[in-house]
Amino acid sequence: MRQIIILTMGLLMALPAMPQKKIGNETDEQKTARMAWWTHDRFGMFIHFGLYAMPARHEWVKNRERLTDEDYQKYFELFDPDLYDAKAWAKKAKAAGMKYAVITTKHHEGFCLFDSKYTDYKATNTPFKRDLIREFVDAFRAEGLKVGFYYSLIDWHHPDFTIDRVHPQRQNDPSKYEELNRGKDFSKYRQYLHNQIRELLTNYGKIDILWPDFSYPGENGKGKDDWGSVELIKMIRKLQPGIIIDDRMDLGEYEDGQDFVSPEQYKSDKWPERFGKKFPWETCQTFSGSWGYYRDETTWKDSKQLLVLLIETVSKGGNLLLNVGPTGRGDFDYRADAALEAMGAWMHHNNRSIYGCTQAPDDLPAPDHTLLTYNPETKRLYIHLLDYPLQSLTLKGYAGKARYIQFLHDASEIRYSEREGNLSLNLPVAKPPCEIPVIEIYLK
Repeated sequence: MRQIIILTMGLLMALPAMPQKKIGNETDEQKTARMAWWTHDRFGMFIHFGLYAMPARHEWVKNRERLTDEDYQKYFELFDPDLYDAKAWAKKAKAAGMKYAVITTKHHEGFCLFDSKYTDYKATNTPFKRDLIREFVDAFRAEGLKVGFYYSLIDWHHPDFTIDRVHPQRQNDPSKYEELNRGKDFSKYRQYLHNQIRELLTNYGKIDILWPDFSYPGENGKGKDDWGSVELIKMIRKLQPGIIIDDRMDLGEYEDGQDFVSPEQYKSDKWPERFGKKFPWETCQTFSGSWGYYRDETTWKDSKQLLVLLIETVSKGGNLLLNVGPTGRGDFDYRADAALEAMGAWMHHNNRSIYGCTQAPDDLPAPDHTLLTYNPETKRLYIHLLDYPLQSLTLKGYAGKARYIQFLHDASEIRYSEREGNLSLNLPVAKPPCEIPVIEIYLK
């Protein structure tokens, strides 16, 4: 992922109200049908794993410390995640309530977790000798989870990837880039990029999501023309017609240049719009401040913060992709395990307020200190109590709209009365035994 904060949402709001161009001919109805599983499932796991797990100082360690290929080579020569167990990973994701997972097949460092025929810089050439991606795909599919591939458009190891402003060997003096890049042929790298994505979408069966990452056009940067993004997305859709693609190939001018927008590491204040309409979106977030394993990083979110992040995202029509950075031995960090277990405990009883849910209708206002989600198919409203009220909760303007009300975690009835256009709910004094209690309202 990106070390630099990208103001994605701000850019979204500045886009034109009407679509300018399209690459394909898919209708809005066809897109909605193709993405129906994704907009229903709402909650996925991101996995950032690579050589950077060994220094354990952030996935951008090569960039941050301006390491050369020679400096970095020791990690390749010693890579041996002996505790890697894709089946265990998949079971943990499923137990947490996640419905899909996206893994880094190659991050910016250029190291491939899959057995690519186009490079020697891959896991099968390390002491580990295994194709981690093959095992990941098989294990997650076996648990009934959808699978996705992250693939870095950037490559700090490939000899023809030109040095630019986000490269480990970046320069303060722009005039030096020409000399540094003499002899490099970026067209060879572009072909390499296309070849590897073709491999990933050909050799591993049906792939549900593709996460190319990322573009940074402008001076000493790279964008759609560098990647060959238009040709690339055409190839992707031809190889995997049902696939869902993120918004990081610099194709924002095309209405179908992306299937969803992906604000990173911050919460959106409202459902984002693109081309004059609400657009599918997914926020990708970490448990802490790093995507890759970072031993000494301490800003870990607590379980309530993580649950609020999930609920608030769904309350605005979005998905949450929550990241795990496995250790250099291929196991989940103990703090990640604890976070996943806490989310799973809540989801076990309350996932009905997440799956299939979206933003509540405008005529159903949220009481103070609550978040609302709504299932349009079942016509049920979910009130998430962030601060538990004592004995009563007033729902202003809800009179005549409810036919039954209960707690979601145990299906216990909540009695209520109507007065002056409002509903007054009679709640127990003791908070129910879950981090964030949920009230389920069967609407008329």
